[in-house]
Order: sequence, then structure tokens, then C-alpha cells
Amino acid sequence: MNLFYKSIIASFLVAGSLSASAQTVSDRAGDLGNNTYLNPILGGDYPDPSIMRDGKDYYMTHSAFDYLPGLTVWHSTDLVNWEPISYGLKTYLGSIWAPDICKHGNLYYIYFTVARKGNYVVYAKDPHGPWSEPVDLKVGGIDPCHIVDETGQRWLFLSGGERAKLSADGLSVVPGTLQKVYNGWDFPDDWVTEGKAMEGPKLKKVGQYYYWLSAEGGTAGPPTSHMEVVARSKSINGPWENAPNNPLIHTYSGAEKWWSKGHASLIDAPDGKWWIVYHSYQNGFLNLGRQTLLEPVQFTADGWIKAPTGRGVEKPIVKPIKSTKPIDRLAHLDEYRIGLEWKYYEKYDPARASAKNGVLTLKAQGTTPQESAPLLFVAGTPNYEFSFKMEKDADAVAGLVMFYNADFYVGTGFDSKSRMRWRKGAAKGRYEHTGNNLLWMKLRIVDNIVTGYYSYDGKDWKKEQWSMEVSGYNHNTLYDFESILPGIFAYGKGEVKFSDLKFTRL
Repeated sequence: MNLFYKSIIASFLVAGSLSASAQTVSDRAGDLGNNTYLNPILGGDYPDPSIMRDGKDYYMTHSAFDYLPGLTVWHSTDLVNWEPISYGLKTYLGSIWAPDICKHGNLYYIYFTVARKGNYVVYAKDPHGPWSEPVDLKVGGIDPCHIVDETGQRWLFLSGGERAKLSADGLSVVPGTLQKVYNGWDFPDDWVTEGKAMEGPKLKKVGQYYYWLSAEGGTAGPPTSHMEVVARSKSINGPWENAPNNPLIHTYSGAEKWWSKGHASLIDAPDGKWWIVYHSYQNGFLNLGRQTLLEPVQFTADGWIKAPTGRGVEKPIVKPIKSTKPIDRLAHLDEYRIGLEWKYYEKYDPARASAKNGVLTLKAQGTTPQESAPLLFVAGTPNYEFSFKMEKDADAVAGLVMFYNADFYVGTGFDSKSRMRWRKGAAKGRYEHTGNNLLWMKLRIVDNIVTGYYSYDGKDWKKEQWSMEVSGYNHNTLYDFESILPGIFAYGKGEVKFSDLKFTRL
């Protein structure tokens, strides 16, 4: 048997159970408060990161998939601490993939793919918004990347090594200009991947060269699938020369903490040093989705790029820019800022929700949790619990979910007489309660096991007899690229008041 395959099989055996200490380290990721950080910089479902610098300010956005408002824009001044400031999309077009955020002239742009429909763009005068309505670029392909050449011509590069000319305003593709210009890097035949899958082009000119970073090997699948490869050219027109030290980053064994590393973007710090942001799955917790990581890179004497950190990306790293105030990404969770921390599944109606003094009033909708367009957030950590006080109208049903998609979610909720459990997207079991239209409910997830609780006063909690295992709620088994997101729902008729929110990392 090939030695590479032997190592993969052995690593899968090791990866079956992640140690408690490894999970504890994961839970304190981000800014460690001592001028170092621990990956991920954005924990949880933040895939396909795209980043830009505008002076001392950095902006980043990610794939939105089926959640609205989508294309949340994040701001940072140190590349480690990020705050959401706006969102670029409030209209459901379909699943949103692999955006590219950039600035040209006095406008900011986000180019993005709508799955099976083509590529679109939104623009704004300020990254804080408001952003325009989406504009159809009328070009196929996926994963757009905007770049301007030495003559001022704007280009849109796409997966598969294709590119097309953009109009001067960046809002349309010049007809007849789509062409294939690069074939990618051929990785060794015995590497275990999903396939070639050259995607996520990110181009940047540094010095005399244009550098083309591409993901290859497939987004998910085996832990050794994804990688990032580099090519360069002195002209936007090529020819493109592959780096002799490819791949730039790659997961070589399933025993590593971070799997399927890829879809990287180059970004510079004020001191002239360079970094990459990219996404990766966490070993043992694929249901968290692809998380955003940051690591330093270096330009070699002969003008190539190397990533010297290697497996050290699992350990604390000195921050690229000093800052004194670590940011808790969920500090505003109980303010119910929809489009920043909170987002709906597919259906966005701003008139459904209102928040005041820590109370969210949500209009009921549909006849099931999925039809209600549950309101969700990214927990960003493997082990946590969250609870709410819920006071509802008599004909409404309210509850909590761990939501993957319309067919796969688990949760707990209640009507005026019964508590209910949902498993695999269907109601499974009813249990009496005496709270009438008022209950506190809690969901806890520890090592992929979800357990429900309820209370009549928010202090004396009663554990449900059921628990559910959800490690398989990930793209490898269910497709859609999504993740488990915690949240709330209200269906039926009337309104539900959600209050007394408590979120605890365990």
C-alpha cells in the first residue's frame, strides 16, 4: 500500500476523538491578550474569506450561502479582531458563494457568485453601507476576483483559470472576452483529494509580478483535499509560471487540527510584511463549517512566496499589528442586530422583528421551524449552550434550533400544552408542560451531542430525556456547504417575545 495512503488511514484513526485539551484551546481562539492570537480569527462558519486593505482599515467578507441578510462586511485594524459593520445583500437570489471585496476609485465593490445562476456585484460609497441592489454581470463561472492591470483595464478572474474584461464602471462584463488563460498546478497523482477543482482565484500585484493564488483539491472531502497554489507573471496576460514550492499551504495528514486548508488571499501589514487569510475545517468539528485562519507568509529572494509557519498555525502566533483591546464578536448578541450577528434562513422580512431593551419580538410565520425562516447566529466554538425566555401568543409555537438546512436540523420548542423535539428536520415526540404560553428553554452542545432543557423560572432547569448526535451535519454528508447554526424560531399565528438571552462557551 502507498505510504501516503497508510498515513491517511492512520490519521483517520487518530482523528476519531479530539482530546479535551485540544477543544479547550479551540474555545479560547482569537486575540489572547498578550500580543499573540490563536487561530481561527473568526471561529465557525466563515468560509471563502476575501480581504482588502484601505489605509489602516481592513475589510473582509465571506460566502453567505442561504442566509439573509448576507455578505456581512467585517472591519479590523489589526487583522485579528473583527467587528461586523454592514451587509451587502438583503434579496434572496440563491446560495451565495465566494465573494471578492475590493475598492476601485471612490467605490467599494463585492463581486460574488449565485450558485447555478452566474455572477453579480453590489457597490457602495462606504463599506459601512448602504450597498446597492445586486447587479447581474451576465457571465457564468464561479468565484470572481477583481483586479486592474497596468493599463487601467478592469478584469474579472474566475475559477478554472478563466478571465473576462470588465466595463469601466465594473458593473458588466465586456461580451466575447471570456477566455481560459491558466491551467493550474498538477499535484502528485497519489495525493488524496476530491479532484483538481481549481477555484477561488485571488490575484494581487506585488513588485514586478502579478501573483495568482488558487485553491485546488476540492473544498471538503478528505482532510488532505484542499490546498493553495501560486503562479506568477510579469503581465496580466501571462504566461503564468507555477511556483516551484507549491502548494503554499496544505493539510498533509488527518492528524492535524486544521483540515482542507485553502481559498487564500494575500494581505499586507503596515510594516511591509505579508499574511494570508484562508478557510479550514476543524478536526472533529466539521459541522462548524469552514473557519477563517490567518498566518504569515514571506517573499523569497527569488520572488516566490512561502508559508514558514506550517503546523505552527495550530499554536499562538504573534499578531501582525499591536492592539490593546480584544473584541468579543458576540458582545452585541442580545441587541439582535439582524444582518450583523443574526441572519434568517432564506426569507428576509425586516418587518417581522423588532428589538427593544433586550427583548426581541418576532412575528410567527409558516407551519414548521424551517418555514418560519429561523433567526440564526454563528456560535464559533464547538461546545456551548444558549437559552431564552419565550413568551408567546396562544396560537404560536416557539423554540430553539441547531439548524443546518430545511431538511436537517434539531431543536426544542413548545405550544400551549406540549414541549416538542425536532430531529432530522421532523417533529419527534411531545411532552406535557404547565407553563401555558411562557417557558425558558436551553440547548447545550458538547462534543457534537445536543441536549435540551426547560424551566418555568429560568433558574431551576429540567433536563430533557433526549440527546442527539450531530457530527454528520456537515457538507461531506449533506452537501450545501453549510454548518450547524444555533437560533430561534416562531411559527403559527401571532408573535413571540424572546428575552433573557444567555450564551455560554463551555
